[in-house]
Amino acid sequence: MSPQLRRAWNLTRDVLDRSTIYLPIILMFGVALGTYWLVRNAPKLLEPTVKAAPTHEPDYFMRDFVIKNFLPNGDLRSELHGVEGRHYPDTDTIEVDQVRMRSISPEGLVTRSSANRGLSNADGSEIQLFGNAIVIREPAVSAGGKATPRLEFRGEFLHAFLDTEKVQSNKPVTLIRGSDQFTGDSLDYDNLSGVANLTGRVRGMLVPSAAAGKPR
Repeated sequence: MSPQLRRAWNLTRDVLDRSTIYLPIILMFGVALGTYWLVRNAPKLLEPTVKAAPTHEPDYFMRDFVIKNFLPNGDLRSELHGVEGRHYPDTDTIEVDQVRMRSISPEGLVTRSSANRGLSNADGSEIQLFGNAIVIREPAVSAGGKATPRLEFRGEFLHAFLDTEKVQSNKPVTLIRGSDQFTGDSLDYDNLSGVANLTGRVRGMLVPSAAAGKPR
């Protein structure tokens, strides 16, 4: 082998030896670069977002509808009719235009309600009536044979509680019981106790029954 070739061979071997020494460092550097590139280009995880509180905006509408609620034994508890209804998720209430409602107590007493507008809770056990509000409890006879006269409430606002059989209002109300009529600036009526509290300017008109006025 000529001296030139020998010198070239020795130089090449020195370069290979040096490359072998630094090869692990070069590979580690390459792996580090690859890892950095993957981290930079990997899709970002979705950051947790705070759930927005529901706003007082209707999430669905109903037209010419009927909603029925039943007791656990399957008996009808109430029927809610309306021309248009709007459900509000923040309060879980239903606002109804031209509302009509019929409820039946466990004892079978029927109560009818109507108004220009109503606001009912989710299970229909409570309803607020606005504008030309009327609540009527139909006459009935108790298990003991006692007759209960027709009872009617009228006003611009009435708040009816079906489960507790109460009617309340902070506005003027007219109460008609059979042939008797009373008016007051506010009302708190409890059917279970049979007591009606009228406050403010209270007036009443009692009509004697035919039996009471009949001569003996």
